[in-house]
Formats: sequence, structure tokens, C-alpha cells
Amino acid sequence: MKRFTPSRASVARLRGAVGVSTLVRPLRQRVSAGRGRARELLHAHILLKTDQGAHSPGWTDGAIAAALDVSVSTVERVRKRFAEAGLEAAIGQRRPRREYLRKLDGEQEAHLVALACSPPPLGRRFWTLRLLAGRMVELRFVDGVSYETVRRLLKKNALKPWLTERWCIPPQASGEFVWRMEDVLDVYTRPYDPMRPQVCMDEVSKQLLADPRPVRPARPGRGKRVDYEYERRGTANLFLWCEPLRGRRHVTVTERRTKIDWAHVVKDLVDVHYPEAEKVVLVLDNLNTHTPGSLYEAFPPAEAKRLADKLEIHYTPKHGSWLNIAEIELSTMSGQCLNRRIPDRETLEKEVAAWRPSGTSSLGWSTGASPPRTRPSSSSASIRR
Repeated sequence: MKRFTPSRASVARLRGAVGVSTLVRPLRQRVSAGRGRARELLHAHILLKTDQGAHSPGWTDGAIAAALDVSVSTVERVRKRFAEAGLEAAIGQRRPRREYLRKLDGEQEAHLVALACSPPPLGRRFWTLRLLAGRMVELRFVDGVSYETVRRLLKKNALKPWLTERWCIPPQASGEFVWRMEDVLDVYTRPYDPMRPQVCMDEVSKQLLADPRPVRPARPGRGKRVDYEYERRGTANLFLWCEPLRGRRHVTVTERRTKIDWAHVVKDLVDVHYPEAEKVVLVLDNLNTHTPGSLYEAFPPAEAKRLADKLEIHYTPKHGSWLNIAEIELSTMSGQCLNRRIPDRETLEKEVAAWRPSGTSSLGWSTGASPPRTRPSSSSASIRR
């Protein structure tokens, strides 16, 4: 291989970069600062040691290669690029000489994007890369395309056909939804008042399952083993209420979740937990058992009227139960406590009584300066859970 011999012009350029020249100063500043890519700093070191000035090292190519642990050809390439294109070209990364042709033109790419956004074919849950590549050929948009090309174009357009995001989408043009949403959010912005505590209530069912065979505990190098079979032991229901401003929460386990069960939980809430309160501000979803009428089915009229007068009920909008903070508590409890096999109601009661959510002990709701209002005439905006 023919070695590069610097011309007189290149030697003159190197010699001109001596002392206070504009070429040596930025090189020394960059090297002393130590900031930048390793490749750029290495090339700067090569140029500084190549300098043939009176007060410069003037090393040979072999000495530079040995000192910086690079090949002699690397030193020659840096000098050549400096002599031909200047300082930035010698230090920076060279652009690739190879030109990559586009596999698909704009029209074909648009067809691919439209296909990826369309429903998947029958018998398939979502589009895969190979399915898209095959369908592009079947529809004669292209003669042939690899699934890797499909992957790069989907990444370019931020498309993931196999991904499904779950959102809470409000109904179209629903003034009822907006009114109930703002009513609940107004409750959450009220200051704490011990005479009018703000309580959120919700319930969830739990299937009771037992292990037919003993569970093998974990040991070093092997996790806990549970048999895939299970025994059904019925179901149970859990009523949970929480007071976000005080971080209070309480869980009641019942056999069912009828109107009678709900009424007794409300009576326990009013008479046992908040006997001194003037009103209990209660946030509920729209389940048919969550009405003062359930109190009249469970208790005499006078007692039902007394309990109903102690309640100030605010309902979340339909398809908007996520506005109930108690639902967040139930989700946390399910993940930390209930997401396992529990054989009977007695064990369930012990577990939920011992459960305490990890992390913060209080809950809050942040809506910013104003609630996320959507006009009824254009309420197609999505509210993410």
C-alpha cells in the first residue's frame, strides 16, 4: 500500500499551526478540557504531536502510533484529511461514502402505514411484521419487501400495531358526563373539615381459591412453586372506603354485595367511624345499589331517613368511575394483597386487615389550575386513566 507523503502545502499548513496560531489553540483547549467524543480527542492528539513547529513535538508517524496505541495508517489518514479538508474534517467523523437507496417510495410507505393502522386480518389479533410484508406483496404495492424494512418504516412513523393502549374515552357530546366530572373534582378541592369528612367508597369481588397440593417454598436458585390446578371455594365481596385528606382506609368483607350489604356498610361508616360528623361527603359510582333507597330496604323508615340525612352523595359520571379515589385504593390492594390464591373468607379478612399500602399513606388528586373541562359539543377528547 502506498504511504501518504505530505505535500509542501500540507507541511506548510502544519507548520503554520505553531504557537499562537488559530489551529493549535482550539486543539489544546479541546484536549485539556477532556470533553467530546473519544475519536475527536484522539485525532486532536495526533495533530498536536504531528505539528512540526519550533516549540512543538514533531513526532514521527511511528512514534505517534506507538504512544496513542493506533496504527500508522490511522495517523496518515488524519494528516491527509487535515491537509486536504481542514481541521474539522480531520477531527470529526467521516461521512459514509455508501449511499443507501430507499426500499419504498413515498406512496408505498403511505400504503404500509395505512395497512398497519387498519384492522388485522381474520384469525389474527394484531399485525406482525411478516404479515404486513406479505400483505404488501399480495396487494401488489411492491414486488417484494423484507420484514426488516417494514420494521424500520414502522419505527420511523412511531407505529406499533401489536400494542393496544387502554383509555377511558368519554361519550360523545355528553353534558351529563362533564357536569358529574366537575362536581366530583370540586369535592376533591375542598379543604379538610372534620365535621364534613370526604369519603370515597367502592367494592370489588374476590374469587376464593385453594391449592389442592402443598406449595413448595422458594429456595436459593429456585423460586416458589404453585400447582396450576386450584379448587374453587366460592366468592367474597370487599367494600373499601377511604378518606384521602387524612389517609384513612377501611375494608369490610361480606359474602355478597347486595343493597342490604351496602346499607350496613354505610351505617357502620356513619355511626361507628364518623359519629360526630354533621355530614359525610360520599363519592360513589353509579352502581344500582348505591342509592339512599337501599337504606329503606335494610332499615325502618325512621332509621333510613336518619342515615340518608347524614350523607351528601356525589356520583361519578357513567364510564367515569376512575374519578373515584377508592378505585385507586382497590387497585393498589389487589396488586399488593389480593393477587394470589386465598382459600376462605376468614383468611381474606385477616389479610386485608393486615394490609397497609406501601409508599405514601395519603392520597391526593391534582387537576392543575382548572379541571379538564371538555365542551359537550366537542367532547371527543380522551381522558387517560
